[in-house]
Amino acid sequence: MAEGPWEKLSQVAVLGAEYDSPERQPHPKCLEGTRVDLLQFIHGLLDKREKSQIIWLHGTAGVGKSAVAFTVAERMKGLKVRDDTKIETRLAGTFFFSRKHTKRSTTGHFFATLAYQLASNFPSARNHVNEAIHETSAVLDSSKSLRDQMEALFRRPLRHLQSRLCECAPPVFVIDALDECKPETVTDLISFLGEALRDPDLPVFHILLTSRLEAHIRQAIQKEEMGALVYEIPVNIAGEGVAGTISLDGEDVDNDIYIFLQHSFTELQSRR
Repeated sequence: MAEGPWEKLSQVAVLGAEYDSPERQPHPKCLEGTRVDLLQFIHGLLDKREKSQIIWLHGTAGVGKSAVAFTVAERMKGLKVRDDTKIETRLAGTFFFSRKHTKRSTTGHFFATLAYQLASNFPSARNHVNEAIHETSAVLDSSKSLRDQMEALFRRPLRHLQSRLCECAPPVFVIDALDECKPETVTDLISFLGEALRDPDLPVFHILLTSRLEAHIRQAIQKEEMGALVYEIPVNIAGEGVAGTISLDGEDVDNDIYIFLQHSFTELQSRR
């Protein structure tokens, strides 16, 4: 028996790129009581319904970007887009890049992975994803043009969700560690995501994007046409560039360190 479109999609979707994948354990996560101001600020941006946006959190290695991405994804997974739904959460999809894994270090199956998660979360989108694959099964090939994949697997199902989501809290996509993706297609990926964010026929949605401040990423995100779409949260010394409350090394860091040490000592005691 020939495989159907959904079965084909499930085989190419990169399950290890999902925020809670066992492949990524132990999952980095903000301890309770840490990064409070930063998380509240990000959640406030993600709640805005006026227009779609990219919230770009960037900084050097080891400052906790992935922990923030995981924590935000987990929170969005726990929130429904509307009160009368049982399964439709605000987390529309996640992709956590990693240079250590072949399929997580390229954009070849990026949109297929998001389409699989989107249609799993919003059952009404599944038929439109299936139709797109049925019409052109080659769209699942990693060598297919990124634009074609984006049109068929991302914009098309989102377009059909517009009426469903017009009065809802915006769905959220979380993309972590974009700097760990091979650079050849990163510029195109950012450009295509920008096109989707500007599309008036799509519902309002947001993207939380984390990365190091690599030149090719910065140049792509800071292009003129992206300007109104991007809210930038850099890792700065408190008070430099942005308000200290939304800096990864702002005034709440001392408290974060205290909570981390307290948590670590408690864990050590429990192992005795």
